[in-house]
Amino acid sequence: MFKKLINIVVLVPVAIILIVLSVANRQSVTLALNPFRPEDSVLSVSAPFFVFLFLAVIVGVILGAAATWFSQGKYRRRARNEANEAVKWHREAEKHRSQAEKLATQATLAAPQN
Repeated sequence: MFKKLINIVVLVPVAIILIVLSVANRQSVTLALNPFRPEDSVLSVSAPFFVFLFLAVIVGVILGAAATWFSQGKYRRRARNEANEAVKWHREAEKHRSQAEKLATQATLAAPQN
């Protein structure tokens, strides 16, 4: 519930700001990718300015997510190794528990009856 409230408190203002920016920046601009001949139409793209703003935000989010993913790889690897080790020790404990139960039942069967 708290996480949902935080999402609403953060995402609603961000959405409002993005909508206002979109409405305010509807004029068409040209992005020239050729620094030597900006008038070259082959390496230029014309679109409303807010499209370029959204693309910049999307590229930034993707690059940030990728950087975070790669920087946290050692922690995921460690967690995976520890989980595998925990499963191994759990199996070992189960094996010893079943052996102990077998020995206990054999001991009770072999014990002389008074």
